[in-house]
Amino acid sequence: MNNKLSNSNNLNRFKLQVLSRSVLLAIVGVAGTYAAGANAAVCEHKIQSEWGTGFVAEVSITNDTSNAIDGWEVSWQYANSARKTNNHWNANISGNNPYTATPSASWNSTIHPGQSVSFGMVVNGPASDVQVTGAVCEDPNKDTDGDGVPDRLDQCDNTPVGDNVDANGCTIEPDSDNDGVPDSVDLCPVTPAGNPVDADGCSLPDADNDGVPDSIDECPNSPAGSRVSAVGCEIEGTFRVDSEGNIVKNGEILPVQCGSWFGLEGQHEPSNNPTNAGGAPMELFAGNMWWANGGSGTGRTIEQTMQEIKAKGITVVRLPIAPQTLDENDPQGKGFSQDGGVLKNHESVRQNNAREAMTDFIKLADQHDIQVLVDIHSCSNYVGWRAGRLDSAPPYVDKDREGYDFTREDYSCGAGGDGVTVHAYNEEVWLDNLREIAGLSEELGVDNIIGIDLFNEPWDYTWQEWKTLAENAYTAINEVNPDILMFVEGIGSATSDGVVSDHGDAASNPNWGENLFEQQSNPLNIPKDRLVFSPHTYGPSVYVQNHFLDASQPQCDDLEGDAAGNADCNIVIDSAKLKAGWDEHFGYLRDQGYAVVVGEFGGNMDWPNKTRQAEKQMWNHITTDVDRQWQSTLVDYMSDKNIQGCYWSINPESGDTGGWYEHSYDPISNTADWGKWLDFDPRKTELLHLLWGM
Repeated sequence: MNNKLSNSNNLNRFKLQVLSRSVLLAIVGVAGTYAAGANAAVCEHKIQSEWGTGFVAEVSITNDTSNAIDGWEVSWQYANSARKTNNHWNANISGNNPYTATPSASWNSTIHPGQSVSFGMVVNGPASDVQVTGAVCEDPNKDTDGDGVPDRLDQCDNTPVGDNVDANGCTIEPDSDNDGVPDSVDLCPVTPAGNPVDADGCSLPDADNDGVPDSIDECPNSPAGSRVSAVGCEIEGTFRVDSEGNIVKNGEILPVQCGSWFGLEGQHEPSNNPTNAGGAPMELFAGNMWWANGGSGTGRTIEQTMQEIKAKGITVVRLPIAPQTLDENDPQGKGFSQDGGVLKNHESVRQNNAREAMTDFIKLADQHDIQVLVDIHSCSNYVGWRAGRLDSAPPYVDKDREGYDFTREDYSCGAGGDGVTVHAYNEEVWLDNLREIAGLSEELGVDNIIGIDLFNEPWDYTWQEWKTLAENAYTAINEVNPDILMFVEGIGSATSDGVVSDHGDAASNPNWGENLFEQQSNPLNIPKDRLVFSPHTYGPSVYVQNHFLDASQPQCDDLEGDAAGNADCNIVIDSAKLKAGWDEHFGYLRDQGYAVVVGEFGGNMDWPNKTRQAEKQMWNHITTDVDRQWQSTLVDYMSDKNIQGCYWSINPESGDTGGWYEHSYDPISNTADWGKWLDFDPRKTELLHLLWGM
């Protein structure tokens, strides 16, 4: 299994979510007793899944006022009278198209400010929007200030009548020459279109007219019309970042539509595994385990999966590995588990060793025109994602995680001790690993290795420490291969020994790998055309950060993680707070023209269901789709900022996020189907296609 922990001030964390197809409707409203007045709630009817003869719908009611709603009644009607509900949950439903719903129990009768209740139903017939009526649910087209932007989207809700406004409902100052500088402060109001300008709106000298001011143009005579890098030079080398922060391959913009496909970095075997107790096998998940279908396997192949994900839009796969993956003789990378080895894939897709699995994957991806981002995911296949630094050592942050069997207190990459196995790792070995990976393009005869993700979630370093390591990594990689990119993640909010790292507003705590705040004052000395910033960010299904909690519950003010779950803390997704944090942590870099690719995001849409029993019990009071809300907010933000990302994960074996493919396995009800993949989750497909503009 692959379980990930995140970082907050107390250095804890776990993994994430996604969005379903939704149709915003002014669904009905309420009768009953409520403290808030009319137009108190935002109501939605959402199609969760569909098939030829029916669909699953969810109705949610969100209280967006400062007062509680006590008791509710919602009505709706499908335009086609043949639509009939034949099953429902979390509400009492009466009627026969139109339908009426009321609370089914005391726990969902009251809707506190900022909270939602939801209920679902199975409906026969093809998926359908609904005709709705009602007085209490907020009109989605309500526009109080008359600026043409609905209140639900309006961030400036008192715009003077007649003002020209942007998509957020905020006044746009006139900008006659469209240079981004308002006429009120523009000292050069007739700047030629496309010219780079200074703060006064006046053209910066650009002798070769390549869009890069002469003051930073290292190639002041670039040929007219050529695509240039961030420093004004004609792009040379397979992979580069252009002057607008786009990643290009051989001069053409490459959309980074990316997902992670893990397994080769080391998995976690249970302590009671009969053949490899507590092991860390390095094997690419392939949806075809040896025990499936009585030992005949499922028939799924890696090539089949590549064809399927490419058809869905994938252009890049992030491939996590560990240092041991590079060793063809490592015992955790070879041998059939039933013959004394560790590998569990069916023989039709079984590898000879972990290194061969890695190189074969890269070559096959090259044949399918899929780029590969190689990620050093840890200092050891046994330590895994929790490392945080090259020489990481116990105690680790998940040492006391409730109901969790996969702690690694007996393995270290640095200091040892009684009963601790040391897989020694340090900067020198790491740089050698980076050089080896950089040489794979020539060794394998491929041109699809887009870059190297230098080290996964280096939360246990200060910015200055990580900056120095990243710069040394660039030098080592560039010596071997000047045609690939450096993917540099952020740090965390504090190191394991308590050194706090600045990340802006303390109210918004970054995940591990998310914090790039100090880049603005202490920038990396890596060429901008070779550099990609790659933060990681996750929502409540990975780890419930304090800033996800309901501010109206003072008893939860200082809680997070398991403690917040055990205290029955509620979760409120505050999009304004989240976006402000992302701006400080990494979004500002996109505004400065850097390439930004979120290296990990994704998650369990059904959280807290379909997760381990202990976590489900801690959070069973959460009955709304908080993970989906968080994910939707992130994707909206990424789309607005033109930030790309790698979804975690393509394969479904992640214990805390699941995957893009659905999993027949369930940790509580169906443990026998571990490793059996189903079709793509349509909710996640829609999320990714929204991000990719498909």
